Formats: sequence, C-alpha cells, structure tokens
Amino acid sequence: MRVISGNYGGRKLKSAPGENTRPTSDKVKESIFNIIGPYFDGGRCLDLFAGSGGLSIEAISRGMDHAVLVDNDSTAIKIIKENIEMTKETTKFDVYRSDANRAIEMLATKNSPFDLLFIDPPYFEQDVIKQLEKILSLNLLADKSVIVCEVGRKVDLPDEIGEAKQFRSTVYGASKLVLYEVFNEGAL
Repeated sequence: MRVISGNYGGRKLKSAPGENTRPTSDKVKESIFNIIGPYFDGGRCLDLFAGSGGLSIEAISRGMDHAVLVDNDSTAIKIIKENIEMTKETTKFDVYRSDANRAIEMLATKNSPFDLLFIDPPYFEQDVIKQLEKILSLNLLADKSVIVCEVGRKVDLPDEIGEAKQFRSTVYGASKLVLYEVFNEGAL
C-alpha cells in the first residue's frame, strides 16, 4: 500500500496484520479519488473505520486541511499513528479509538461539519444506513459533502438516505463502492 498522489505521493503505508482490518487497495483508492477529486482546495474529512488511515492520508495529501480518523481496534490505531507520522504533518490529523456510533455522538458536539466521509465497516458489521442517518440527523456533514461507502459487493444501499443522493455505485472484486453527495441546507 502507498499514497497514490499529492504531497505524500509514493510514500509507503503500513497495514494492520490479521483479519480485523481490510485495507482499501491502491487500485480502488485511486478510483475513489478520480471520482471525487482528484484534488481538493481545503476541507475536512472523517474516516469512521480508518483501518490503516490510508484513505484519510490520501485525502490530506490531495489538499484536504484536516482529517478525523476513528477505529475501535488498538492495533489499527497504532498503525494509523505510524502512517500519520510518515506525513510529518501530524497536526492535520485527529485519531480516536472508539466505536463508530460513540464517535458520531462525540463529533456532533464539536459543531464542525465534514466535507468528505469515508465509511468502510467490516463486511460482517454493516450498519451503514443507520450510521448515515444518524450522521445526517446530527448535521455532521457540510452542504455539498461527499460520502464514500465501501461495502460487500452484495450489499444494497438505497438511492437516497435523507439528504444524501447516490451518484455512483461500482463493484471491485468483493467490494462495492457507493458514493453519495449531500445537499444539506441545514448544515453549519
């Protein structure tokens, strides 16, 4: 695994050993950013199941200002922190060891909406719809934000979840990417 492009392009990323995390492949990561970017003029991103941190590090490398990474696995948190150290810009990242649902509640108290959301839960723990509904109800996303869901290829997500409208769905091997854009007039 590596950072594909931007300020950290070409730098290698570590991934957590074992089966608790499933890093997004470089091919899929490149596809994601070709669809949603490929580069950004600032903004904030949230990665709810950060794994190795590769998606958020890529987003910062491509111009996002700040990333919040959440994972419940202690080994993943250790790897995320090591990967962030590689950037030499650690102040651009906040890392939380937490269950995604608790993290959503905690982040809602900060009144600082996100422009980009990565939600890539373990395939056997998919609560994507409920989590997105909660995120939207708490106004955690800015207007015109983008949501990138990576789910199992057989998982069907609806065309709309609240203010989020699906604009792309693509299968890559065992994974499916489902992308939404949020038109949230109530966002901060």
